[in-house]
Amino acid sequence: MLRAVVEKFGGGPVGVSTLAVALGEEAETLEDVYEPYLLQLGFLQRTPRGRIVTKLGREHIGAAADGSSASLF
Repeated sequence: MLRAVVEKFGGGPVGVSTLAVALGEEAETLEDVYEPYLLQLGFLQRTPRGRIVTKLGREHIGAAADGSSASLF
């Protein structure tokens, strides 16, 4: 989920419906299963405009702080 927000949506903000379609998941599953854990860890933030990946979340997945993806290979 974090990687999708960073790589497909530049780190956010992105709406939960749009994110659900991009991941092939139900929006309710993202909100009820994944988000609480990612919010608790400080990797994801919910804003009025949508979800954004925090600096800590970017570090966790190895993405550059400016929104561009770091090399994963």
